[in-house]
Amino acid sequence: MRLRDRVAVITGSGRGIGAATAIRLAEEGAKIVVNDINEENANKVVDEIKSKGSDAVGVIVDITKMDNAKKLIDTGVEKFGQIDILVNNAGLNRDMLIKDMTEKDWDDVVDLDLKATFFCCKFASQYMVERKYGKIINISSRAWLGNPGQANYSAAKAGVIGLTKALCMELGRYNITVNAVAPGMIETDLLKSHPKYDQMVERALKNTPMRRVGQPREVANVILFLATDESSYVTGNIIYPSGGRF
Repeated sequence: MRLRDRVAVITGSGRGIGAATAIRLAEEGAKIVVNDINEENANKVVDEIKSKGSDAVGVIVDITKMDNAKKLIDTGVEKFGQIDILVNNAGLNRDMLIKDMTEKDWDDVVDLDLKATFFCCKFASQYMVERKYGKIINISSRAWLGNPGQANYSAAKAGVIGLTKALCMELGRYNITVNAVAPGMIETDLLKSHPKYDQMVERALKNTPMRRVGQPREVANVILFLATDESSYVTGNIIYPSGGRF
């Protein structure tokens, strides 16, 4: 129970890596604020957490709007009295060559993957500074290094890395750690629904030393480490659960 008496806000936690992280942190005693725009998915995760003996609340808001991001963080404080951990996991990709990419394709990805991360960091860190304690874990992707057909996604995830590095320097004096997790190819529902799933996996595995796709819980275990006090002197870092693919 390494997270007993801790409260974690996890964005995009209705499924995939976010859901796995919410459940994993709850198993270690954390109270969880589940955020998603899909109420059914969020409620399933809340119910599973409660069935394991921990507490959770679902907050169904679109965090690309600043007021909604503030509402998410404020709801966690109102419900549980504090915010100790923020996991910025919400994201989407809209893959296409740049010649076909519209302004909306760019904005939708950057707004959720980067701007919403900024919003949540902005409001959660204010509570963390007051208490002189906090763990911020931003989910980037190894795609921040650049992938063809992912100009919007790669740019947004690179922005997450820059934001992480800047906040590490800004918030370290308040005993707040800020780290990024950059997964490789992880077997989520989103990945499996991709129209070119088989081709993507085949191409990725050629450059993956472990020769397999990762699982959401494997990423959740990395996030768990960064959320506990076992990582108390780890900040400003990027951890790659990628099977060795860089």
